[in-house]
Amino acid sequence: MDQKKAGDDKQKHKAIMMIKGVFDFQRESNLFNHKKKRRRKMKAKKSLVSVLMAVVFVLGLAGAAMAAWGTEELDTEKIAVTFAAEVERGGYKIVATQELKKWIDEKKLMLIVDTMPFEASFKKQHVPGAVQMEFPIPEMTSIDDKTKDALVKLLGPDKDRLVVFYCGFVKCTRSHNGAMWAVKLGYKNVYRYPAGIKGWDQAGYPVEKVK
Repeated sequence: MDQKKAGDDKQKHKAIMMIKGVFDFQRESNLFNHKKKRRRKMKAKKSLVSVLMAVVFVLGLAGAAMAAWGTEELDTEKIAVTFAAEVERGGYKIVATQELKKWIDEKKLMLIVDTMPFEASFKKQHVPGAVQMEFPIPEMTSIDDKTKDALVKLLGPDKDRLVVFYCGFVKCTRSHNGAMWAVKLGYKNVYRYPAGIKGWDQAGYPVEKVK
């Protein structure tokens, strides 16, 4: 009887340990899934914050650029909303004028791409150290092989390289196209400088010319 009781106790203990193991696994699994969901929520939240920051950024520029934009609040709102939508679609980040100047002064390793026409703009003035590759104004829903190859050649093989695209001013979408397609091609550290060469010039920062 004692042997039978001992055997039963052993079986009960094994059963309890198995059940405990199942509960432990379920608890760990739930914890993992909770953390996973939390990370997804945080990622979505960060994305939303980025877009909202883009709107705030554009609204902040409104004071300096009001002469070009007009004085109506609805005009400013339209530009802000359009810009925020571009940032969200493009998947890139944004950099302000002072921050870009700081990066240049610190000699931060990066590639600055001027997306304006060469003769009409880049040749006359551009951000120091910038290279030029023109992009169209209408949003590029596709890219031809020639443009794609030229962009990849310009950006190089390092997909983690810091790249900054700019054009003329906030409403100019050439830089949006360049930054967006850099992201689509797998580059992970892509920025758009929305104030462009006009904002850079208005800030009183030095420019370069092609001699």
